[in-house]
Amino acid sequence: MSSPILTPLVTDKLVEEITEAGQLKLPPFTLGIEEEFQVVDPETRQLRSHMHQIVEGGKVILKEQVKSEMHQSVVEVGTNICRNIKEAKEEVIYLRKMVAELAAQQGLRIAAAGTHPFSLWQEQLITDNPRYHEIVNEMQDAARSNLIFGLHVHVGIENREQGIKLLNSARYFLPHIFALSTNSPFWQGRNTGFKSYRVKVFDKFPRTGIPDFFSSAEEYDRYINLLIKTNCIDNGKKIWYDLRLHPFFNTIEFRICDIPMRVEETIALAALMQAIIAKLVKLMEQNLDFRQYGRALINENKWRAARYGIEGKLIDFGKEAEVPVRELTEELLDFVDDVVDGLGSREEISYIRTMLDNGTGADRQLEVFKKEGNLNAVVDYIIAETNKGL
Repeated sequence: MSSPILTPLVTDKLVEEITEAGQLKLPPFTLGIEEEFQVVDPETRQLRSHMHQIVEGGKVILKEQVKSEMHQSVVEVGTNICRNIKEAKEEVIYLRKMVAELAAQQGLRIAAAGTHPFSLWQEQLITDNPRYHEIVNEMQDAARSNLIFGLHVHVGIENREQGIKLLNSARYFLPHIFALSTNSPFWQGRNTGFKSYRVKVFDKFPRTGIPDFFSSAEEYDRYINLLIKTNCIDNGKKIWYDLRLHPFFNTIEFRICDIPMRVEETIALAALMQAIIAKLVKLMEQNLDFRQYGRALINENKWRAARYGIEGKLIDFGKEAEVPVRELTEELLDFVDDVVDGLGSREEISYIRTMLDNGTGADRQLEVFKKEGNLNAVVDYIIAETNKGL
């Protein structure tokens, strides 16, 4: 679980406009990327509380780009607003490098996987913050056990009305993206049989999963305002859908992915998300739209993606048939191909095919476990992959 840390910074890299209401207006298809890392003791391979050592030390250098999460063994970093995928890649590498160095100064390591292979949530300390105490008080063990690590990607849009249309259409692609990101096969020392057990942990929270269809931004806002009025939430950031229209920024936020191990995987997935939004906007400008499917059907594909990752099949609802994820991924890359060069992301998005060849993080974790026979080796592998190329 994460609250967004994108900040409306004024830089010479980005032209920004402020509306009369004071809301930040982003140019289309800008990017913001958030990654949640495990903080690990390299000797025991267990998660370790890091609170002041890493986060407070990091704020001197990274300001609001580094923050604590609900569990003290989690550290989150987030890029500034990036004009394109190349700027985003530079920032993601820089942030990973800096937080890895801050951890190393304390004799610790960072690791990128959706769950820790064997650390117990019952042993983790909760960050001393009124917001987190409120969540734990309300949700009890559902919150205490929410020891998971995700990737969140914001894509800039023109306005909220456009955003709702994009939200409705982009839902269909969430399982396809998710399957590529699966990186959490182990939980509490067990091989769960899932390629992503992280989403099964998060399912215990309310207002999660695939979003409903909303006919307009007004309907979406009525929904949020009703929840606020009836004391379900205090603001729209407690809508934790897999894809959401951000309550404060003009962005679509993809929240479905496990954090990938490698920087290249994070960037490839972000490039794919950006390209999907750009393609859908292009269709809208031609008075075309992507066919809408109900939440119940999309959930069938999400379950398959969590269970099997890229080794399974998803349902092609147009054909009313099962199709291998690898084949559907190629179709998706073809679908967005005509916008990729305009976005300047062909090199970055091409790494998706490398991911298909190498397997997802879950596939590789399972391979190491099969070969070495112990979860310590899996943790060592995750740490090595997280720091590769920094």
